[in-house]
Order: sequence, then C-alpha cells, then structure tokens
Amino acid sequence: MSIVGLVDEYLSFLRIERGASPRTVEAYERDLRSYADYLARHGVDDVRSVTREAVLDFEAQLSQTGYAPSSINRRMSVVKGFHRYLEREEYTKGNPAHLIDTPKIPDRLPDVLSVAQVFALLDASNGETPTGLRDRALLEVLYGCGLRASEACGLNLGDVHLEEGFLLVRGKGGKERITPVSGAAARSLMRYLDDARATLSLKARNLKPADYAAVFLNARGGRLTRQSVYNIVAAAGERVGIEGLHPHTLRHSFATHLLEGGADLRVIQEMLGHSSISTTQIYTHIDRTHLQEEYRQAHPRWNA
Repeated sequence: MSIVGLVDEYLSFLRIERGASPRTVEAYERDLRSYADYLARHGVDDVRSVTREAVLDFEAQLSQTGYAPSSINRRMSVVKGFHRYLEREEYTKGNPAHLIDTPKIPDRLPDVLSVAQVFALLDASNGETPTGLRDRALLEVLYGCGLRASEACGLNLGDVHLEEGFLLVRGKGGKERITPVSGAAARSLMRYLDDARATLSLKARNLKPADYAAVFLNARGGRLTRQSVYNIVAAAGERVGIEGLHPHTLRHSFATHLLEGGADLRVIQEMLGHSSISTTQIYTHIDRTHLQEEYRQAHPRWNA
C-alpha cells in the first residue's frame, strides 16, 4: 500500500472528518510529504514495511539537519498521528511510531514589553495618513485585545461591535471567541474605520469577495496579510528602539499585564483563546518581581 496514496487519504480525513482548517492541512501535508520522501529515498514505499527504526532514523535526520526541538516535536506529532490513523483503519497491524520519545523542549518564557515600552510604542504611532491611522489601530488592537497576527488579519467589519464593546475573533482551528475591546483600542479602531478605511478601500481592484469586508486593509485596498502585520509591528518597534518586535510579543505583553493587574487566569485564558489552562499558566512565571512585591506588601510576616 503506497505511502503517498495513504498520505492523501489521511489529509482528506483531516479536512472532511475532522474539519481541520486549510492552514492546518497544508502544514500536515508539508510534514508528511517530507516524511514520505525520506522513506522513499531509503527504499520504503509500502506502509507495511515501515519499521520503528525507520521512524527513529527520520527523527534523527531532523535533528542532524538543525531543526529546533519544538519543530522536531511538531513534525513527529504529525507522523505519529498518521501512523495511528493507519493502524486504526487496519492498513497496518501495528504502529511503528508508538512510544517514540521526542526531544525535551527547554522552558522558555515569552518575550514581554514593560508597560512603559508599550506606551512609548503606541504614542510613537500617531500618523494622520490613512495607513498611519490603520497602523495605530492595528497596534492598539494587537495589544489591547491580545490577538494573534492571523486573527487581526481575519477580522471582518461584521465582527466589530464597538458600541457593545467586543470583537468576534476566529482563532486556531476556526474557533470563535468574544474578546472585549475598549479604551484606547476601541477609540483608535473607531477613528481608523471612520476616517481612513474608506480611503484605502477605494484602491481595491480584483479582490476576492471575502476580502471586501476586511477590517485592516493594505495600501491597495486588499486584506492585510500576516507578513504585512509583522512588518508594521517591527517598524513600529524600531522607531522606539525595540529591535525585532513581533506581534506575538504584544499578545504576551497583553496577557502578562492583565495578570499583573489582577485579572483571573481563567479570564485571560478565555480572552487568549487557549483551549487549555496549562497553556495560559506560563504567564504566572514571567514576572516574579511583581509576585515578590505583592508578597511583601500583603504578608504580615514578611518583615518580622
């Protein structure tokens, strides 16, 4: 039974039965094509011929190529899922990827800006041109609502409910969530929508129907791309001396500053769109100085 043919069947299963997003299916396809190519180069074309040693050799090859542990783990997770599917559908009698260990990922806390850095970043983004107003609104929403770059790009006009104070956000896997928007983020977004978006939309030509409803537009009137968001954020960071600023840093800063301000971890989890509280708990380890200061102020025996 051809590995390549079964890869196609598995991708269809993910797309149709599991309802995986196109982006997820594309990522799985890249990883599994790479895996199938590796096996073919080593003379393995039939899934029944795949051994545990072959899977281990593929994992070792990823390491030797220089992939980070997190990247190896992701690729091996895809491979394991593929073999579980083959065993469940009885294409194979066993699972050669079963119980194969993956590299330990060292604990790494997210990069976080201080509140002062965030204020400096946003205060420096005060252009009055249509793209300047867009950039200010984008930065305010990324930080003020904790959105991923892809979520900001995916916002449509019908998702913005400023009078009610919320955005309808589509996160990973197409999951929808309600995210509060108020204060500076709401004001900047309203100003952009009222004074700038129409000017940008006039330049639209030959767009996909879905892109006409996009909130954040590029200079040609089309939907802003993730790469454009990265570039806008990086350029904003450079203006205030923050090199290599990434949209996710604003998301991490949003979560950290909420936690420091006393927000409940479960509320932060909901606003970030994390399916598991364990993903959000990383933020409880970021600012130990803040926790120590709280302890000093609150505990009666601190200075006894």
